[in-house]
Amino acid sequence: MRSCPNILPRRQRGLVRGQTMSERVMAIVETLEANHLLGEGAFRFGSPDRVVLVSGGPVSHLARWSLVAGPPTKRVVVRQPARTVLPAAEPHQPLTGDVRLVEDSPLLQAEVEEWKHGSWYHDVTLRAAGLADLFSKLRSTTDSAPFNHPHSTSLPTRPFWSGALAYDLVQWTQPLRLQHPPAEGTVLAVLWCIENGVVVDHLNESSAVFGNDDAWVTKADALPVKADGTVEVPPLQPHREAVTHTDETHADNVEAVRQGIVNGQVYQVNIGKHWQGEIDHPYAVFQRLMRENPAPFSAYVHAEDLGLAVASSSPESLLMLRGDELQTSPIKGTCPQGATPEEAARLRDAMYGDQKERAEHRMLVDLMRNDLTQVAVPGSIGVARFDVEAYANVQHLVSHITATLQPDLTGAHALDAVFPGGSITGCPRTVVCAVIDELEQWPRSFWTGSIGYMDVHDGQGAWNILIRTLEAHFRAGRWQATVGAGGGITIASEPRKEVEEAAWKGAALRIAAGWMRNEHMALPSGALGIHPLEPPSRPANASTCGRIMHLEQEGDAVPAGSVLFVDNLDSFSLNIADAVAQTGRDVVVLKGRSPQSERWLDPVALHDLLERLQPSHLILGPGPGRPNDAALTMALAHHALAGQLAMPVLGVCLGHQALALADGWAIVPSPRGPVHGVPVDIEHDGTGVFPAASGPLKLTRYNSLVASKRNEHHLLVNATEQETGLVMGLRHPTRNVHGVQFHPESVGSRDGQRLISQFLSSQSDG
Repeated sequence: MRSCPNILPRRQRGLVRGQTMSERVMAIVETLEANHLLGEGAFRFGSPDRVVLVSGGPVSHLARWSLVAGPPTKRVVVRQPARTVLPAAEPHQPLTGDVRLVEDSPLLQAEVEEWKHGSWYHDVTLRAAGLADLFSKLRSTTDSAPFNHPHSTSLPTRPFWSGALAYDLVQWTQPLRLQHPPAEGTVLAVLWCIENGVVVDHLNESSAVFGNDDAWVTKADALPVKADGTVEVPPLQPHREAVTHTDETHADNVEAVRQGIVNGQVYQVNIGKHWQGEIDHPYAVFQRLMRENPAPFSAYVHAEDLGLAVASSSPESLLMLRGDELQTSPIKGTCPQGATPEEAARLRDAMYGDQKERAEHRMLVDLMRNDLTQVAVPGSIGVARFDVEAYANVQHLVSHITATLQPDLTGAHALDAVFPGGSITGCPRTVVCAVIDELEQWPRSFWTGSIGYMDVHDGQGAWNILIRTLEAHFRAGRWQATVGAGGGITIASEPRKEVEEAAWKGAALRIAAGWMRNEHMALPSGALGIHPLEPPSRPANASTCGRIMHLEQEGDAVPAGSVLFVDNLDSFSLNIADAVAQTGRDVVVLKGRSPQSERWLDPVALHDLLERLQPSHLILGPGPGRPNDAALTMALAHHALAGQLAMPVLGVCLGHQALALADGWAIVPSPRGPVHGVPVDIEHDGTGVFPAASGPLKLTRYNSLVASKRNEHHLLVNATEQETGLVMGLRHPTRNVHGVQFHPESVGSRDGQRLISQFLSSQSDG
């Protein structure tokens, strides 16, 4: 990697880190409080609850404005249902392949409350199928008229909702039940309707009061803010801490994940643990974080009567929507800051060149591309930026992925598609969420959830990922808090290093909480910066792309003659569908591993389905586990080899293994261990899906298992990995049946689109 310059403007001399943004926001909060326009003294205007969104650090494309919300008068609270409504899952072991899917979750029950006479009163109960449905139903309780007193930033121009979503809402975004769910009645979400506030434009170094309450806006607008912007932050008060997992247990969990990767059940799993202890006050912790660890997606929310507060100095954006442009910015790949600029540059270079860090990041980029495909216009997804972002104590690899939202969907649908974030779960998404529950044995609550905002009328908004986050509860007159930290586990992970990484990721929070002294963990502190890396990839021409449709129910209307894609619970499946759509063909996605898919195991029902769809081509998709875990894919593989399918067939990864297994090959652990997210050189003979007269192709492997010859077989080897000789491609000598043991659709597969086009150019056997 060439050393890349910091593209951020130089800080003015004399300014302490974060002062240009964070200090100004703290000064505004202090001024509003002192004049009874915020907090307990503002009861004439609304509740004492707080919502503060802070873009800390230097001005950049990440950090442009901050928000101090006025006293809210309307909020919505979602709680964990009773066990009679949503029971815990029976004990099972997803890491061994025992993944138990559910078809439906109970409705979310959201209580809308209004602030009256000094208290929150119930207004209406909303019942929603999920996050998208909840935000849609909030439209009826939200004014759609513009603010009487407007602002000029990119915030919504009318009342909008802002607040916190717990990770445990995964019970509604993934087809799973948790073995270790939150206790009944636990708060899963609290959102406030923002009708007044102060917005700070960091680019112009200005602030503006906005809203609908004339009295509050007039009083707030007349207030002077300290010229120097400095605020006195309460000193640290030392407290003791406890931890949910010992270092030994944490290391055992890392090793368990590595074994699950070897067995082909998962590719990467993000696991962590929690530190707990007493704190002085969550806002005091937040102030220390803003001063010492400024981050562009910092946030503080506090529900006074619920005794709940969340303080976050998150550097990571889960989702933004501006107009019809979606953006997600996954972080994966971490190294410490340097004691000097030269050391920081050396650490950046080492991280960029580290195969584990790059593979982990590539895997996450492929995952988030897949998630956006659920709501994006086909062919519109691209990687706009790839940077190293440097913060006070750490440096991260960050990609900024953009897409165009489908015209009939909103930002709420996009949030539903990407929550919880891929960087804090792993791949394949559904399976790893079950594995996290199995190993951590502790509800994550708001850690790795999101704080953000949304205009429910048009879906415009932005959400962070709650890493570098403290959750606090007021009980028996004291604040008790929890800090979570962890990391993504791959086959290359070393348990001891993962335990150490989690400790220093959580260190800044633990120091700010008073649980840990600075000298207990030496954390070099360096300059904040953004260092651009590779040129961005460009999306395809979406106007020439085909459609992606989903066959959910037997009677769903889908066009005949499309490419039929069987989705086997993989986190990259829709990337393949999108790659096919980029050739101009329509794609019908059929779930291959779900309670609904069992109906297609009846040969008559499967025959009738294929007769109705008349697919031009069939792709058997990738997925976790072994081929026999995907019964529908195995059935189709047998039909393909028996000549009972007229259309060309391509098996990708698990689909490739299903074809090999149906032909009598053995499916065995890869002799040199699993490889996930790593581009490799593939040699081929120019037959089947491989282009003639071309040299080795660069394609990305995501596999722990490979096909191995046992006796004589019909399928012929037409591609191998250059370094190892492992089988990477198979073809039938007389039938249009092919298999590839790599992911042609990956962002790391330079030559993948050529192979997909080659397969789609092949004709039916008749």
